[in-house]
Amino acid sequence: MSWTQAEMRTLKPNRYILIDDEPCKIISITISKPGKHGEAKGRLEAIGIFDGQKKSIVHPVSHKVKVPLIDKRTAQVLSITGSEVQLMDLTTYETFQVPIEDKDKGKFQPGKEVQYLIAMGRKKITRI
Repeated sequence: MSWTQAEMRTLKPNRYILIDDEPCKIISITISKPGKHGEAKGRLEAIGIFDGQKKSIVHPVSHKVKVPLIDKRTAQVLSITGSEVQLMDLTTYETFQVPIEDKDKGKFQPGKEVQYLIAMGRKKITRI
């Protein structure tokens, strides 16, 4: 289990949430006033970390939602092969392959340090 639960009212922008089992970064949250017979609703807009799609959900503010456990780490570039880069984690010395995004092509050099995140068993480079 790589997620935890939180109420809608406790979420804030620039944090993370699971929408359709996809980890997303929260862009904005708007909370409406409670109605005569109802409860306040929260509208949340987010962007997927791995797919980049914009998603939104609406739930009562007391509704429990899934929040992914994000692990941010540092790695060193070992080699670049086509559209993938091989990295070595600087704390566990584990080596693994991560795909390179189109906007980051040409920025990698062997020996350079990068920051990456792990969410729901997937990895993505966040800073070069």
